[in-house]
Amino acid sequence: MTKFDVTLFWLFIHYKEETFIKTLTKRKNMNKKPSTLIIVESPSKAKTLNKYLGKDYVISSSVGHIIDLPKSRLGVDTEHDFKPEYITIRGKAKILNELKKLASSSESVLLATDPDREGEAISWHLKTALSSKNDNIKRIEFNEITESAVKQAVSNPREINLDMVNAQQARRILDRIVGYNISPLLWKKVKRGLSAGRVQSVALKAICDREEEIKGFIPEEYWTLDANCKFKSKKFTASFHSLGGEKTEINSAEKMNEIMSKLEAKELIVSDITKKERKRNPQAPYITSKLQQDAANKLGFTSQKTMMVAQQLYQGVEISGEGLVGLITYMRTDSTRISDIALNSLREYISSNFDADYLPKTANVYKNKKGAQDAHEAIRPSNVFQTPSRLKSDLSRDQYRLYELIWKRFVSSQMMPEVSEITSIQLDCNDVSFRATGSKTIFPGFAKIYKEEKHEKSLPAFNVGDKVEVVDFITEQKFTSPPPRFNDASLVKFLEESGVGRPSTYAPTINTIITRFYVSRTGRQIVPTILGQLVNNIMVNNFSELVSVDFTAGMEEKLDLIEEAKADWIKMLDEFYSPFQQTLNTAEHNIEEMKGILDEDTDIDCDKCGSMMKKKLGRFGYFLACSGFPNCRNAKSLPLGKCPHCDGDIVKRSSKTGRGGAFYSCTNYPDCEFITREVPVEHSCPKCEKILFSSKIKGRGYELACKNESCDYRVELLDEETSANQ
Repeated sequence: MTKFDVTLFWLFIHYKEETFIKTLTKRKNMNKKPSTLIIVESPSKAKTLNKYLGKDYVISSSVGHIIDLPKSRLGVDTEHDFKPEYITIRGKAKILNELKKLASSSESVLLATDPDREGEAISWHLKTALSSKNDNIKRIEFNEITESAVKQAVSNPREINLDMVNAQQARRILDRIVGYNISPLLWKKVKRGLSAGRVQSVALKAICDREEEIKGFIPEEYWTLDANCKFKSKKFTASFHSLGGEKTEINSAEKMNEIMSKLEAKELIVSDITKKERKRNPQAPYITSKLQQDAANKLGFTSQKTMMVAQQLYQGVEISGEGLVGLITYMRTDSTRISDIALNSLREYISSNFDADYLPKTANVYKNKKGAQDAHEAIRPSNVFQTPSRLKSDLSRDQYRLYELIWKRFVSSQMMPEVSEITSIQLDCNDVSFRATGSKTIFPGFAKIYKEEKHEKSLPAFNVGDKVEVVDFITEQKFTSPPPRFNDASLVKFLEESGVGRPSTYAPTINTIITRFYVSRTGRQIVPTILGQLVNNIMVNNFSELVSVDFTAGMEEKLDLIEEAKADWIKMLDEFYSPFQQTLNTAEHNIEEMKGILDEDTDIDCDKCGSMMKKKLGRFGYFLACSGFPNCRNAKSLPLGKCPHCDGDIVKRSSKTGRGGAFYSCTNYPDCEFITREVPVEHSCPKCEKILFSSKIKGRGYELACKNESCDYRVELLDEETSANQ
């Protein structure tokens, strides 16, 4: 054998050995358990986490709650310390079984559900269900879905916080006891499908009380008097202020005539000029309730839509070149606190993008409201350098608008105050005084972020004694207005200031009372229905404590004490349950049966048996049903008005899948193909008597228009006018 042959032989042996070792290693790795299973609540969040963690992590989701109280019964043993009967939610068994398989094939399990009471309870249920498959289960939480936050959380697992779990259990059982005892009573006395709830009933009462205020409001007369003036070719307006040196209200035509009799000269003399500096401080970063209010007022979002879009931004959005990125911190919080890392990053951003005098020497500090939970940061961008303009092409319109709102509020919160010079002048004629006020920005400060919203009002340069020409006097009779109806923003503000509910409950509460048909939306206003007023009267007359703001807010405080390990959850439920049972028994005796009270007779004949149709209230609003029921079961949609294209009626419809929302079409379909998503109003067109439809006009209000092609009737309404015409 030559040297060359020997060399080839040893190379062959070495190659075989390496291949053998690699094969053994591969087989060993195939049998090796993945180091960690991480369970989150949503599949979207799982996708984002996959980007930050390596192949040693398997990430799956529970898709929300996986274990809960049964829907078909109370599920609480009220005689034995309120022991809950937990079951796997229908349809979730497959998910739970898959999680059990993953847990059994993993070395450890990390529960990464949302960082709040509900999330802690979901983790507790998961640990209970998976502990037989894996005894190494811990809890992690992160306030933002960024690489640093996720990796830090993974490195610092903890045990389940049983105090948070007990607070959630107490809240869940309390709401179950209220709902599953009062709701059947409403079904028995009024109609099936009704419900009552600890927070929803307080919200409904507030809406109904406001409606009573509006109905009982007596307008009071008052007059306004303005002077359109000109000084050195510059025009401005001054408003009546006082008579004889005393602040005076003009509440009658006689009083106006008295004042006008003193103004024959049509000339005013500048008697006083005052200038003062005003500082306007920035606002704290968003908490949940403030975000819902601003999104409602500035973007026209419902509370439910705000939380849905915020959830998308939190869980992760596909960003070009970066993949899925969590753009904001957790969106359910009532704390204005921000982390030191976020603060330092923000101050760096401000110093890099603004002049030095825009950055305070020390950070601005904001106090939390009384009773706020400080476990989580305020709602802020995960990375302040991800500006709205940079992300615009990757976000939907709604995502962009909400992100911009959050980003601007966060950045402005750590900037200097706006400084303005306010000039106020007094102009006299005889003993009648007018006032005009102007403002000039000296330093924009944080308002530079909101420069598009800034409106300045300048005045000419005056000296005391200057004579000012009055072009004309404008007088107008007015009447005081009733308090406005609630909208999403004002209802959330009421609940927050009253201490009722938590950030996570505001949007679901509003959605519940709408889906129960207790209230309806008219424009942006929330108006109680007849059904809502009836249910509210029953609750107020029979469960007055439950609909009391003080009682409900007190319950929230007790739940907070349980979470802080300062109160016992079983004792709290026991103190509530005995008096509640007595109230419930009394109510069942006192409430009269009202079945059919909401039904209305109509002059419409049943097209199947000829009997009269009745207008009835169902789960999705009013409909027509034959009065011959049960012999005749004919039912159909309620006609809302005459079709603008034919002699048919317009009815409300929805798709078979229930997706896409409601639409309106003609009963003569398919012969008549009229269809629209614009909402019909109660009043007919004054010109052709066809149905009118309401549509939103961006930035102005609503338009009522007739869809009859031979009729051109349309009228524009402000938001507050819309309710009076629907």
